[in-house]
Amino acid sequence: MKRRTFLLAGAVATLPLPALANTEPVIKVLKTPTCGCCTAWVEHVRQAGFTVEAQDVDQDVLYAFKNRLQIAPELAGCHTAMIGDYFIEGHVPAADITQLLAEQPVARGLTVPGMPMSSPGMGGPGAGDTFDTLLVGSDGVTSVFASHS
Repeated sequence: MKRRTFLLAGAVATLPLPALANTEPVIKVLKTPTCGCCTAWVEHVRQAGFTVEAQDVDQDVLYAFKNRLQIAPELAGCHTAMIGDYFIEGHVPAADITQLLAEQPVARGLTVPGMPMSSPGMGGPGAGDTFDTLLVGSDGVTSVFASHS
């Protein structure tokens, strides 16, 4: 392991996992500063009524955070967020986050792997791709939480 990666991983390990606010949900997002689609997704969840705290970080820090949350590479998106005890990985629609918080399943979080063109922040509905939002269970097993076309 490179010394820089080791040090960054140690720094990420000290970042507190955000807690759900008492009065309204706060989404804490880690993203790289040059990613326009991440910025567009942040705006999407803000417009849906969420309070968002976005932090620009180096790519190595972002990957270390994903590793800390045990997000498998095949489930990864371009940004990672936390709300309460759940992670939100990639371009998850705000409505799916609202549903997750309402239902509160025993799970680790939601993910939209990759960067589907019709997902929030990537062009929106009608941009071409159908995609699924996956629920990641406590055991890491995924199931379809919502389908989008």
